[in-house]
Amino acid sequence: QVQLVESGGGLVQAGGSLRLSCAASGTVFRINTMGWFRQAPEKQRELVTSITSAGSTNYADSVKGRFTISRDNAKNTVFLQMNTLKPGDTAVYYCYAYAESGGWRNYWGQGTQVTVSA
Repeated sequence: QVQLVESGGGLVQAGGSLRLSCAASGTVFRINTMGWFRQAPEKQRELVTSITSAGSTNYADSVKGRFTISRDNAKNTVFLQMNTLKPGDTAVYYCYAYAESGGWRNYWGQGTQVTVSA
């Protein structure tokens, strides 16, 4: 099994920055894509960004130019640098990984709260 542990959420004023981290542990043979979803109150979970093991990235239009995803393949860790945060970025952020551990499947972190005040 694979466990994902997130850190780095918190409260920040609009225009500020936060950096999220997510580390995968357990019986991890290979990880393909890692990324972040978010879910705001009374809204559906949405994809924020993702990155493949080769470094190809994908971003939601709402965060392009403000958020940057990166990963350390040797440490099975993905990072999300969030700059110029807006109140609309307030949500619970979930890390995910498409990983092989006795078969390929998606794994999810427990979520970390990001709150941006106006």
